[in-house]
Amino acid sequence: MAQVESKNRATSDPDARKKVLKEIKERGIEDVLLWFTDVEGHLKSFSITTSEVEGALDDGMGFDGSSVTGFNAIEESDMVAIPDPGTFRILPDGLTGRLICDVVTPDGQPFGGDPRHVLRLALERMKSMGFDTFNIGPEAEYFLFKDDKGTETLDEGGYFAQTTMDAATTIRRDTIRALEQMGIPVEYHHHEVGPSQHEIDIRFTNAADMADYMLTYRLIVKEVAKQHGYHATFMPKPLFGENGSGMHTHQSLFTDGRNSFYDADDKWHLSATGKAFIAGQLRHAREITAVFAQWVNSYKRLVPGYEAPVYVAWSQRNRSALIRIPLYKPGSENATRAELRCPDPACNPYLTFACLLHAGLEGIEKGYELPDPMETNLYHLTAEQRREQGIVSLPETLGEAIDELSRSELARKALGPHIFDRYVELKRKEWDEYRVQLTDWEMKKYLPVL
Repeated sequence: MAQVESKNRATSDPDARKKVLKEIKERGIEDVLLWFTDVEGHLKSFSITTSEVEGALDDGMGFDGSSVTGFNAIEESDMVAIPDPGTFRILPDGLTGRLICDVVTPDGQPFGGDPRHVLRLALERMKSMGFDTFNIGPEAEYFLFKDDKGTETLDEGGYFAQTTMDAATTIRRDTIRALEQMGIPVEYHHHEVGPSQHEIDIRFTNAADMADYMLTYRLIVKEVAKQHGYHATFMPKPLFGENGSGMHTHQSLFTDGRNSFYDADDKWHLSATGKAFIAGQLRHAREITAVFAQWVNSYKRLVPGYEAPVYVAWSQRNRSALIRIPLYKPGSENATRAELRCPDPACNPYLTFACLLHAGLEGIEKGYELPDPMETNLYHLTAEQRREQGIVSLPETLGEAIDELSRSELARKALGPHIFDRYVELKRKEWDEYRVQLTDWEMKKYLPVL
């Protein structure tokens, strides 16, 4: 195969390639996994022997993309996975290496269906507007159950529960050890609000690295749980009547090491850039909901009363708002950020971060005005009061969300024509499959009386 290059500069860095080969030899690695994701964010992987790694780093590895969700049809299915040497990590078993790949066509062009490429294009737009870093800090929650056949919990602990009520402290500790072995820095971990619900927070970093981290995080959480004999799930709403699992996403733009969201003279300590960025995400939130909440089950979480924000507004203290601005602390200018509280951890992180960035940049580019913050509890307002104040809500179903997405010029620009069309098709199919199902609730409610 002729040498194929990705537009990702890291994949074509000869020194980075040599470093990978040296580490593989010195550490006695036996095989290497090549990772990428399909359009929905499912991790895809194939393994190569160490003797093949040098060729893979130089030329990529060909594969059939026709069976990968959202990729190409069989008549145009040839794809090439180009390992990014900057992502080389050794798995906790000490014998297996991992490289995350860019997917390109056989002639070396970026593949429009590669979610990693979609995020890279968003970052290129950001840089063309004078910013150099989009920092992301996600708080991805998950549940631990006895097995994957049901939802029997391990404990009845609540928020920040400790000692005997938090049965999974050891599991979380082992998970963090594995994450840190993979080069992923962890800030803190704790029991969440729901029974057997947990959160491990990764230290913020640039969006490209964070999307890679999230792939690793979800796999490690599941693998460590399995080693302990349990099942971890990032399903947004696995338990009726309990809080679902969210992925509160902290965001900021930096230029030359300075936070572009901070303004010392503003009453909210927000710059004009920060305000316009937030305004952009608020204005386009309904259009991109189907990306950060992509499953039928996502909308069982996005309902009032369970800490999942559904009303499109922003605030400093009010956690019922879609976007919260954590309170400014003197001397912490670089910590000024916008916390978007509606994504869930089962999203595709590449597509989600790309859409969030495009929405914010759209606000900056077009000079969107930020409305006043909403400091009252939005759950306590009536529908009429919300209408009077111009507060709209996120879509209530995946069907509604896909209708919004399908009409969105911003989403088409963010996702690119290949993923945009495939994604709408996939999600409409999922919604159609769901809406014709007969549920136990319907049978119990209607069969005896109708």
